[in-house]
Formats: sequence, structure tokens, C-alpha cells
Amino acid sequence: MGIGIGRKRVARLMREMEIQGISRRKRTVTTTRRKEASRVPDLVDRYFGVQEPDELWVADITYVPTRRGFIYLGAVVDAFSRRVVGWSPATRLEKDLVIKAFDMAVAQRKSRGVIHHSDHGSQYTSVEFRKRCMDAGVTFSMGSVGDCYDNSTAESFFATLECELLDQERFETPQEAERAIFEYIEGWYNPHRRHSMIEYQSPINYEKRH
Repeated sequence: MGIGIGRKRVARLMREMEIQGISRRKRTVTTTRRKEASRVPDLVDRYFGVQEPDELWVADITYVPTRRGFIYLGAVVDAFSRRVVGWSPATRLEKDLVIKAFDMAVAQRKSRGVIHHSDHGSQYTSVEFRKRCMDAGVTFSMGSVGDCYDNSTAESFFATLECELLDQERFETPQEAERAIFEYIEGWYNPHRRHSMIEYQSPINYEKRH
């Protein structure tokens, strides 16, 4: 917000107000690719500094534990604003998970010529998903196998989600987790959460001002 303040003063105020920081846990990421899946070029090469919305979308999948089993979350993030433009939860890790997240992004943004970048997970290398990209006029790109740095922007969103929501709550059911994720993404992350990479603005505000 443009207000200068020293680190020690922040620490003192936090102690007085009994506020504690939370930190991200380290994630171990592995990616598998089916032997029959064709190779797809890496059009990003670890450069996520695009200049406009809908130049580059990055996508990934994470899992969310509940007391009654896991759910999986597929997400599509605009690299320009860090806005989550598409997301989908599911109890099974199948291609429909990423297709639904992709369809949400296409419906919201109505943009063609976007690069969609992901890892080599079998959901993304499926014939159905690649056809969906082509039908929508979206170019697909994939990083190298087993290297999370090739999709660091998507990894960053999931690390934030885990730190600020998933590590702070325990969900009884998949439905409860889905509601919490909806409230986090649409009620907090996109409209209000500030990011150092986008001038300490929220994703929606950053897009409005640029």
C-alpha cells in the first residue's frame, strides 16, 4: 500500500497483537507420462513474464485430504495476473478433471490464441484434452517431465492454497472441502489477496488497472 515500515516494528506489533505468520510447506512433485503419449513442445521455457491477460495459462493438479478420502483439484491460472480463471474438484483423478477446469477458463475468458502450459500428466496428454484445446483455439505447451520449476506459477498458487487454507483446516467430507475451496478462490484469492509479483494488488484489481 506504499506505507514504509521496518521489520522490527512489524515483529513488535505482531507480538503485541498475538499474530503469528504461517509458512509454506515444501512440496514433493513427481509427474508421470504415458509411454504412448506424444511429445509436446515447451513454449514457455520457464519464462512466465507475459505482458497481457490471456497470453499464457498455467495448469496443474493437487490433492486435498478429507476425513472421508481425498479430492483432487485442477486449476488454470493466468500467468499475467495470477488469477485462477478455471478450477474443478473431483473425487477421481481422471481427464475430466482438467477438461472441466479448462472449460471454465474458456467460458470465463472467451479468448483464443492462449498458450496452455502444464506438466506431462496423463490427464493433460489425453487425446480428449488436446482436442478440447484445439477446438477452443488454444495452443498447448508442456514442461519437462518431473520438473516442478517448469510450471512454477501454478505450483506457487497451490503452495499458497495449502499454506493459507488446507494446512489450517481439517475437512470432514469432500463436499465441505469443495465449499471451502470455492470461498477461498472466488471470495478471497482472486478479488482480495495481494501478490508481490503483481505490485501488491489482487489478481482482479491488477487486471482492471492494466
